[in-house]
Amino acid sequence: MPGQSHMLSTLSAFFKKQSRIAIVTEASAMVFLTGYLDYITGYQITLFVFYGLPILIAVWYGGLRCGIFIALLSTIVWCWSDERAGHPYLMSWIRAWDTTVRLFFFLFMAVGISALKNQYELVQRLRRLEQQLIRISEHERQRMGQELHDGLCQYFAAISCAAGSLTDELQKHSAAEAEAAAEIAELLKQGVIQTRNLSRGLFPVRKHEGGLESALSELAASMSRLSGIDCRFECVDHVPIYDNEVATHLYRIAQEALNNAKRHGRATIVNIALTAEAGQTKLSIRDNGKGFGGANEKANGMGLEIMDYRAHLIGGYLEIKPQEGGGTIVSCWFQQDKKKSGRESSQTRLRAG
Repeated sequence: MPGQSHMLSTLSAFFKKQSRIAIVTEASAMVFLTGYLDYITGYQITLFVFYGLPILIAVWYGGLRCGIFIALLSTIVWCWSDERAGHPYLMSWIRAWDTTVRLFFFLFMAVGISALKNQYELVQRLRRLEQQLIRISEHERQRMGQELHDGLCQYFAAISCAAGSLTDELQKHSAAEAEAAAEIAELLKQGVIQTRNLSRGLFPVRKHEGGLESALSELAASMSRLSGIDCRFECVDHVPIYDNEVATHLYRIAQEALNNAKRHGRATIVNIALTAEAGQTKLSIRDNGKGFGGANEKANGMGLEIMDYRAHLIGGYLEIKPQEGGGTIVSCWFQQDKKKSGRESSQTRLRAG
């Protein structure tokens, strides 16, 4: 499958670079080649279906008008090859009927392919719009998280320090207000912690703070602390994720999988793992809960769709399957862009130097 996909992408890129004249010329050459093969195979074996390939190329990369031209040319070439092959007809009108049928078939193909192309382009535009909306949403989350961390959190921290200093001064003078000042200082410390946690939730993956591995480790620790679930993060070998957008999508997938394990699976043990296998990076979340199925799966359908969509956004795929002995395994595979990874790692080394 990957090899076929690469070959189709290469052919598509080749035809996209061509002008309309070149597309029509190449499609016409394919029509004449098909007609010649149709001629040498004899009238007993018809190859008229293969005229559809040049029509497809002409419509997809040249437009409907180019496709109609190739459809008309295909009809003429088919009629010529059929006649030169010596196809006997009992009546002359049968030849005309066969030619008319071929003409309508080729024209129908051209119009149908054009409609399919329009639908495909519409779906692609909607997909790009969805991707842009998700990027904007994540960007705004990160911006708000950064502002909370660098702004409000620092402001609270400064006030907390001032309240601590005031408490120390009041305690030196054995003032009755020292206890109240200490309480205010403690509340401000809690406010700093809550603001930092909120910032972390909005902007979870930070390159300068360990990247995805650090974010997943904190996610597991937070889940264990807040819900009582035994949640652990495992990463035997360092698995760098150079694209922060990809890392954020992986984090959100893990976050949604943990929510599913808690709310629907009633899990008590969850393991998060990040590994690199056979040139691919794999994120897996295993739990010992009830698993998916029935009402649980329907109730959380939107969450599963979002996880799957995030996986597709990074060029990967999501797999959800039951685990032996009970529970669920959520896995996301994707392959990093080696050129981009190498470029960003070089930039990181330069900054470090």
